[in-house]
Amino acid sequence: MGVTIKSVKEIEILREGGKRLSCMLYEVASKAKVGMSKIEIDKMAEDLIVAGGDIPAFKNYKPAGAAVAFPATLCISVGDEIVHGIPNSYRLRNGDIVGLDLGIKHGGLFTDMAVTVGIGEVDKRAKRLMEVTSQALEFGISVARAGATTGDIGYAIESFVRPYKYGIVRELSGHGVGHKIHEDPYVPNYGKPGTGTKLKPGMVLALEPMINEGSDDIILGEDDFTYKTRDGSRSAHFEKTILITEAEPEILTP
Repeated sequence: MGVTIKSVKEIEILREGGKRLSCMLYEVASKAKVGMSKIEIDKMAEDLIVAGGDIPAFKNYKPAGAAVAFPATLCISVGDEIVHGIPNSYRLRNGDIVGLDLGIKHGGLFTDMAVTVGIGEVDKRAKRLMEVTSQALEFGISVARAGATTGDIGYAIESFVRPYKYGIVRELSGHGVGHKIHEDPYVPNYGKPGTGTKLKPGMVLALEPMINEGSDDIILGEDDFTYKTRDGSRSAHFEKTILITEAEPEILTP
């Protein structure tokens, strides 16, 4: 599917879906505690989605090139796991940083969102990594308006992160979203101003910087879904779904 422009009716559906998704993800994040297993957290997310009458976007989703479908509702990535962590029996420990990535299908349309949270008492380096990654997302969002390009977004994120000497994941990126979980355009977290796809009103994008404490090198785990840092350093991930307008972008997952 190429780049799609959403209709007024579709945007209203995405607004409602985005609000629902945001409420659910923050509820899950607030309840993730020391001793909880990834499976328990995943069930919590699925129960919230189903209770609201919506559909988990990721469960049974088979990305292009994948041998099997994703088996869970919530991607849970701990420590050196960057994204797409499959929930398992691992129990959260004091000091862990945990990426929670959730998507829903509401009214036939998809929204996507992620946060990284600290469990118990986390160290200063972990706090800074999470803060920088969250702020990098906001810098990317700030330039995402009609007339700009995907390269402008990537450049804004990269320029903010570079002084911290962190690794910016290059093989994974933000993307269009709405009719499908992943649509065009490809929105990397690095780039040159004025390059890439030109943004137009009605585009809906999921921006998602993935920032490593160490190198930007990544590896794919044995489960064929979980991406990890090659050097074992920790990683943080934040994501919001936004609507492109002529003025300020509208955050659909507030």
